[in-house]
Amino acid sequence: MKARTAQTYKAAIQAWGADIYTPINISYSDYWIPTQPLESLLNTGMVGLNLSGLPLRTRAKLVKIAVCEALGYPIPKSFKKTQPRFIGQQLDIYTQKSLNLQIWNEEIIPTRRYALIQVSPEDIILKVKVVSGQALAELDTTGTLTTKYQARLETGAAPLELVSQYDTADILPAIANVVGFSAQISPADEPEVNNVLPIQVIFERLSVLIGVSFTDPGKVQERNRGAALHRLVCQQLGYTRYEDNGKFPDIRHQLLEVKLQTSATIDLGLLLPSSTERLDIKPLGNHQPRHCDTRYAIFQATTAGNTVTLTHLYIVNGQDFFTRFRQFSGKVQNQKIQISLPRDFFGS
Repeated sequence: MKARTAQTYKAAIQAWGADIYTPINISYSDYWIPTQPLESLLNTGMVGLNLSGLPLRTRAKLVKIAVCEALGYPIPKSFKKTQPRFIGQQLDIYTQKSLNLQIWNEEIIPTRRYALIQVSPEDIILKVKVVSGQALAELDTTGTLTTKYQARLETGAAPLELVSQYDTADILPAIANVVGFSAQISPADEPEVNNVLPIQVIFERLSVLIGVSFTDPGKVQERNRGAALHRLVCQQLGYTRYEDNGKFPDIRHQLLEVKLQTSATIDLGLLLPSSTERLDIKPLGNHQPRHCDTRYAIFQATTAGNTVTLTHLYIVNGQDFFTRFRQFSGKVQNQKIQISLPRDFFGS
């Protein structure tokens, strides 16, 4: 099948003629625009737009009109106050003159897309970046953003546990026992039919990491600890290179999330592993991957001095997650959400 470009999606929406409020089944990929081409269309259609001297309401309307035109939608006679603003594409928009993002009286939805529009001091649109609610939530440093799910890890008698004997039925047609991957394939790529390893093979390949040690960057360097493990996992699965784009799941090409546990609390973020909400990933054959299809590699580890040692491995899919790990919840959202975006959020 010929690869779709950003313009292909736009042309399909123009020919379809539906408005921004018409719901779209993400599995029907002619009209659902994946995040990368969505961001590309918004940048192509909106960068350079001059908003200077406009009243706030006029400015907000002009931005929404520009989004419609960029994506190929007809401009409605009036814009409804819906959540999200662009229901069909599950898209909300925020115009940012600073790096302080404010969201009022609304929770961040993990599966929603958020278009953050960078505006210059002269009110010219400079760049548009689209992120998922899950990615946006990870930028919160207050810990009070929304309900964050957690689970408890109780150490098993054996160092190796294959909790899920099989993958979920819906992704089985895409599964294949691939020995290794070409140098052109990145672990951060979208998953492909016949390139997704069976959960049993993931278990076998990662089992050899138990007993392995690596340098501990320290308690305040959790991200670097995770990156060191992520690199080992990529190598063991058969990739010739390591890449992490910060999206869920960690090893996107394998629908695999990697967890390093030096404590009993497993942080799960904003969605339960067992959720049937769709992933922001291209369809895998005829199936749109869901969170419950994700596979989890949970490594338990000890730290001593400057060394992390992997002691236990648990492999489970999202559907079976809570048959092994007990769930509990964290903090609940405030009325106003404020997130300080990183200085390099929009790039250079």
